[in-house]
Amino acid sequence: MGWQEAIAATVAGLGYELVDVERAQRGLLRVTIDRMPGRVYRGAGGVDDDGEAVTVDDCEQVTRQLQYALEVEGLEYARLEVSSPGLDRPLKREADYARFAGQAVALVLKQPFQGRKSWQGVLSATAEGGWSLAFKDGKAEQVLGFTFAEVREARLVPVVDFKGRKSKTKTLGDGGTGAESAAPATDGG
Repeated sequence: MGWQEAIAATVAGLGYELVDVERAQRGLLRVTIDRMPGRVYRGAGGVDDDGEAVTVDDCEQVTRQLQYALEVEGLEYARLEVSSPGLDRPLKREADYARFAGQAVALVLKQPFQGRKSWQGVLSATAEGGWSLAFKDGKAEQVLGFTFAEVREARLVPVVDFKGRKSKTKTLGDGGTGAESAAPATDGG
């Protein structure tokens, strides 16, 4: 078994999805993992965590196991970095496309279509086994059909909702220290 297979087997054995492996300059080995949808993970202190986001505990657990596996494989590296894919997660396999269908995606085609390679819209599967991206062009809804083989790069479009954030402001009069203040309370209005 080679080092790439050892990394894939170790990550899968721990119940995570291997998103990417990169060997960078100066001996850096970068491994990107994601949680499997619908799975419950054991968090810090033995508490169950069914969240979708990769935690520091997840990265620590995978790092420890990879250190053992890579030592057995004899892979030389100066530094091992295990991280989450982030909000703009890359879509590397067709299984990723199926998992994130219905979400906003930015993609770059290998060949230009209508003079552009970069497109952004909502991803969905087609009846023919391909993929489509629905987007607004001016006021009209447009659909771009494509195959997996036609895509150079695809990523989720980060969606951050600051309006839904609750204020954690405490005053000195209600027992708070004042240090917990995240933002002034507003009605968003």
